[in-house]
Amino acid sequence: MIAIGIIGAGIVGERLIKQIQQDDAAQIEAVYDTDRNRLNYIEEHYGVAVTDSLDELFQADIDWVYIGTPPNSHAELAETAARRGLHVLCEKPLAQDARAAQAMAESATNNRIHTAMHFPLMYSPIVRDMAMRIKSGDIGKVRRIELHTVFPEWPRAWQQNPWIASRDQGGFVREVFPHYLQLMHRLFGTLEISAHQVDFPEDIEKCETGIIAHGKTQQGSPFLLSGMSGAGQNELLQFKVYGDDGVLTLENWSRLYREERGKTRVEVQTEKTVRSLFDEMKEQSTFLVGFDEGLVVQRYIDQLLK
Repeated sequence: MIAIGIIGAGIVGERLIKQIQQDDAAQIEAVYDTDRNRLNYIEEHYGVAVTDSLDELFQADIDWVYIGTPPNSHAELAETAARRGLHVLCEKPLAQDARAAQAMAESATNNRIHTAMHFPLMYSPIVRDMAMRIKSGDIGKVRRIELHTVFPEWPRAWQQNPWIASRDQGGFVREVFPHYLQLMHRLFGTLEISAHQVDFPEDIEKCETGIIAHGKTQQGSPFLLSGMSGAGQNELLQFKVYGDDGVLTLENWSRLYREERGKTRVEVQTEKTVRSLFDEMKEQSTFLVGFDEGLVVQRYIDQLLK
């Protein structure tokens, strides 16, 4: 098994702890967070060892460090881990901006460590099924790709914290769009964003409330990105790929639908099994999203938020 030290025990960090404890490819050796009450909770509920300092965590018997802290702290933590020869698993976005993300990628290369990013869609059987259908021509020639995201409120009720609504670190473009931009990049190659409009509130400290962008993939297929918060409907995430012979829609992360002319939309079921993130980390699979790819996604994010 790979041994992991966890930095950041917030909501997403706690989810990763649960994920690791359900997987036989990894084990948690230490957890650190600046909030001692949060650490006490994690220790009590999950029975894992916690540390009182970053130095103590870095000195633990670990192979990998997971970084689940706000984006502006990713670069310093990742570079510290790299200098110590520890491999790094990082939350998205890779960093606060592309300059910091590039420094992370360069540090990883210079110190010859392995890197990975936490993009769960890459390890989803239904998303692998979707990718295979697109590449095999199941829906014919790809005519258009669309991402539509709608949030009744941002931040969502379960993710209230001091930074998630801030303009310099938070917002749904940073928190949600990277998952789909990374998937688009894997499926269709380099994305060229031709034009975009982003809406910000009057309060200069607050994150975006809406965005529309369009461009073309490496193969020339047009794409549309749309997002808004404060809308009068339930949360909805739709990633749609239109082809000559059918349309595939990945809805709310994990449900895939196929539609074609003259037929009712049907939900796609799959019996595929895929290896977990931690299996892929152990094997250094090509399915892993490393810092180099994370940097590409970071550049897309920076461009969208200009």
